[in-house]
Amino acid sequence: MREASADGLVLVDKPAGITSHAVAERAREAINARRIGHAGTLDPFATGLLVLLVGRATRLVDYLANEPKIYRATIRFGEQTTTDDLEGDVIARQPPPLQESVERAIATLTGHLLQRPPAFSAKRVGGVRAYAAARRGAPLPLEPVAVTVHEWTVLGRDGPDLRVEIRCSGGTYVRALARDLGEATGSAAHLTALRRVCSGRYDVANAATLDALLKGEFELLTPMAAVSHMPRQELDDLDVRRVTQGQSVNARSDGDLAALYHNEQLVAVAVREGQSWRPKVVMRDG
Repeated sequence: MREASADGLVLVDKPAGITSHAVAERAREAINARRIGHAGTLDPFATGLLVLLVGRATRLVDYLANEPKIYRATIRFGEQTTTDDLEGDVIARQPPPLQESVERAIATLTGHLLQRPPAFSAKRVGGVRAYAAARRGAPLPLEPVAVTVHEWTVLGRDGPDLRVEIRCSGGTYVRALARDLGEATGSAAHLTALRRVCSGRYDVANAATLDALLKGEFELLTPMAAVSHMPRQELDDLDVRRVTQGQSVNARSDGDLAALYHNEQLVAVAVREGQSWRPKVVMRDG
């Protein structure tokens, strides 16, 4: 069992059939952590990379280099569902499109898009979750959200099933891309499989399975690994004392954000104010 005071990141390969929250809760017990969170939710049927933040590293969630996201997905043409995935009820049927039509439609769904979230999503309107309203038969009007789809790669097609790899921004619903691809081809479509393989610099190839995690067979990455993309500045003992008390220190590195460290351990993430670094997230007690 790991120390309860451990801080850092754990990469998990989430299996299908479990929520991201449940993975985090099971990891909390296995790691013996008081605080744990995750960066980027996966639907229960989806698999792949889930980045867990342990202990004080939960403070770093807004600073992770976790974009773009890369997914491998299977889209089934011919049927649209209430949830835009395999777990919903079929609400429309159309003949599958020709592949030439699919290729043209993919081009229209690449770049900066305004995407309508799925009716069954965690979006809130007036404090009400969209999926809760949809389950009651009263779906909420959801405003389109700006997302970026950098690239689609077609991996193959078997009858109605299209296998693709999608590189996109955070906040992109791949379920909605499947739905929109069906509409754009004059057909109907929904998602039948989804796997997240990369989140920024984090790769599922380096992730532990949930079973391995529960056995204690995993790597705890240090908080420094969470901010390795930032400019770094080493602190002396006096600067460490100042930063942990919330005081600014002289800036000797470039950029708008910096990882301030001492003895290769992260002390704080700081923001630039003129020629100084002001601590924004402090990882040590004063």
